[in-house]
Amino acid sequence: MRGRDQEFAEFFSARFDGARRIAYAMCGSWPDAEEIAQAAFVKLYARWSKVRIETVDAYLRTILTRVFLDTKRRGRAREQVVAELPDTIAPADAGPAERMALRAALLAVPPGQRAVLVLRFVADLSVEQVAEALGCSTGTVKSQTARGLAALRAAYKKGDVNVEMRGA
Repeated sequence: MRGRDQEFAEFFSARFDGARRIAYAMCGSWPDAEEIAQAAFVKLYARWSKVRIETVDAYLRTILTRVFLDTKRRGRAREQVVAELPDTIAPADAGPAERMALRAALLAVPPGQRAVLVLRFVADLSVEQVAEALGCSTGTVKSQTARGLAALRAAYKKGDVNVEMRGA
């Protein structure tokens, strides 16, 4: 049992920050992202002895995405953070206004489409990997990506920032 726990502890230490960043890109809140990442690791630990090491990263992304989507389906009333640092995800050369507009636009995209966009473009997964993580077909991933990008563009254009979106 000692070896199993040590192996998981090393995996957790190496992957938690990346999992939290992916969760943040999906939900837009650092406290929620931390909660989602922690819940994903708890679920992963429960199955750790049955997980194949060569597929553990994909399995973690699957759990992470499903935990995020479950929180959206349940519609849980969440505690509101009063003081939050303005941490954002955007290209390094983007200005603060552009990053805030992009973040707001991403949060306006429906949760399922947002999960696909984050896995495709933030986690840099292939269509096939996203389909496997979400348990759907590659056609669904492609259509949700197209719809999600359209929703992202529409939400971004509604903002007052007149900057072209990069890479989309």
